[in-house]
Amino acid sequence: MTRTELPLHRRTITVTAFEEGAGEISVEAELRDERPWERPPGGTVHRMVLAVRVRLADMVIVAAEAGMKDFPHAECPRIAPAFGSLVGLGVAGGYNRAIQERFRGVSGCTHLYELTRALGPAVVQAAISARNRAGGPASHDPRATTWVLNSCHVWAPDGVGLRKIEAGWRPGPGPRPVPELGVFEASRDS
Repeated sequence: MTRTELPLHRRTITVTAFEEGAGEISVEAELRDERPWERPPGGTVHRMVLAVRVRLADMVIVAAEAGMKDFPHAECPRIAPAFGSLVGLGVAGGYNRAIQERFRGVSGCTHLYELTRALGPAVVQAAISARNRAGGPASHDPRATTWVLNSCHVWAPDGVGLRKIEAGWRPGPGPRPVPELGVFEASRDS
């Protein structure tokens, strides 16, 4: 593969989460598209932001605001208020389908839609971090993982995640990667 010194395009998505107290987190996401070859150097084509506040008890978005810092057309920011309809949406099962229905295509903005898609999994990870940092007791109860069920092959209903819990693993801080299932089965059987 050959390439020139400067890339044609660079997209960066950054998602940062904060504890807000009262059982909520705030999550701020930014998408930036740059053309490094453009003059002035690093010409920014898109810089979109999306901020939400999520209630941890039920993973529901309680506040949402979108904005555009850099955009190609003067009319682009007119769609930003539509992303306020994230309020009331649960960031768990059905999230992707719901955001696709609300914001895909001409009902939204491609770039804010991409941020909305990136936000869902980041909110789940932030919620896990908040729960782990709070130091609550680890649980063997598979219901404690219901909001990650069906999110990937590890968390399939018959996947290795639940089998590790059954064998004695407790989700929370600890070594990463989490050891293979056999390690927990051997500990349980000894």
